[in-house]
Amino acid sequence: MMGARLLGAAVVALCWAAQAVAAFRNVTTRRFEDGYTPLFGERNVLPPATAAASGYFLDQYTGEGLIRLHLSDLYNHGFFSAKIKLPSDYTAGVVVAFYTSNGDIFEKNHDELDFEFLGNVRGREWKVQTNVYGNGSTSRGREERYLLPFDPTAEAHRYSILWTEETIIFYIDDMPIREVRRSAAMGGDYPSKPMSLYATIWDGSNWATAGGRYKVNYKYAPFVSEFSELALQGCREEAQLLAGDFAAVTPERRAAMKNFREKFMTYSFCYDSLRYPATFPDCDIVPSEQERFKESGHLKFGGAGRRRHRRTKRRSRIPAVAGAWE
Repeated sequence: MMGARLLGAAVVALCWAAQAVAAFRNVTTRRFEDGYTPLFGERNVLPPATAAASGYFLDQYTGEGLIRLHLSDLYNHGFFSAKIKLPSDYTAGVVVAFYTSNGDIFEKNHDELDFEFLGNVRGREWKVQTNVYGNGSTSRGREERYLLPFDPTAEAHRYSILWTEETIIFYIDDMPIREVRRSAAMGGDYPSKPMSLYATIWDGSNWATAGGRYKVNYKYAPFVSEFSELALQGCREEAQLLAGDFAAVTPERRAAMKNFREKFMTYSFCYDSLRYPATFPDCDIVPSEQERFKESGHLKFGGAGRRRHRRTKRRSRIPAVAGAWE
């Protein structure tokens, strides 16, 4: 998302103590407004809607917006997590992002890890995109997209990134949805330089929804996103980070991840042979998974993922935990 036109408000906060995160043991949280520093778009920060949640919104009057950690804001590795409630109604073109980056320091060879929530047309599912960039490898982007198997505007869900020397794991609630394992063949494409944590809401009309077919319609503004219970665990010692419950991909979690990816993944760079004729060395090609995707890396129309998702929507009232997504 570096180089994109950022609009709206964004937030990030340092958190070492407060209430425990329910999904993971021995992880603590803090309210967002207790620790962020606004760089732009401060007028778009709303008073806390509750004792724990802060709102940030996009409207047509907002300039470039970005809020960044204001304390010890570079981390060699860490666990970054927050509860996020996405804007409701018509949100085409609106992008909400929760990510780590060092682009302000390493402009030409930055590292980045992203959750990007891609706005939707009313009545359709939200998509989330995960990105992994190392050493400025945006031309070799490792993007994946997934349908969210719940309504992310009805209540907040937890989104987390674990980044260690050898592994990157993206979580939704307590379920891992993507794991990237470092390999020698990846070289500098594996993020290895210290990064800061950010959150943004911005206008991505030119690409976010159906490839830019649907633009932001400011008639529906303001687009409000709520952030709460941010957790940040940055450890000088890798062993401390690996000791966390979030670092353990148990057999149950691995099975849940496989199930999620089979049902809800709609794009994978690993299967995009048009963009990348040579498969990336870190791709774990699963034949049963691959057959569901076109050469463009996108899910085939009417594929198993969409059929299963339509059945899942009828169960949308079930809490979005690992067991409920199976």
